[in-house]
Amino acid sequence: MYYLLILAVVIERVAELVVARRNARWSFDQGGKEFGQRHYVVMVALHTALLLGCLIEPWALHRPFIPWLGWPMVAILVLSQALRWWCIKSLGKRWNTRVIVLPDEQLVQKGPYRFMHHPNYVAVVAEGFALPLVHTAWLTALLFSVANAILLSVRVRVENVALGYR
Repeated sequence: MYYLLILAVVIERVAELVVARRNARWSFDQGGKEFGQRHYVVMVALHTALLLGCLIEPWALHRPFIPWLGWPMVAILVLSQALRWWCIKSLGKRWNTRVIVLPDEQLVQKGPYRFMHHPNYVAVVAEGFALPLVHTAWLTALLFSVANAILLSVRVRVENVALGYR
């Protein structure tokens, strides 16, 4: 069952990439400028490693499903996906996995962006520890969370500069 959950997340990621690619083309057609290209490949590699770790660690190290841990992590995972798609809907064509800024556009102030600058990263952080812990892959959760914190410190700084946040 856990492997079906991982497959569902992979399918969701592919859907995100389809949306992102379409939105990137639209943004560039509108004169959008991309920032932070160098860290993007690291982000893709890290998220791929998360999914691989979620597959390999429970199998290789015989991690059990522990209901009192696994089911709450499934709930956090579902909530993180809901938040991610709320972000995508709120940004519309401006949502992307890359940092692409449109000239002379106002910042989005609806949806979760009414409450914080980077709500999508709340979803990423929650998913990054919840998905592996569904099946007690605590090494994957720990390693991804540390690496992701380092990556997000770069990513958020790039976005803040690109968007004009102080």
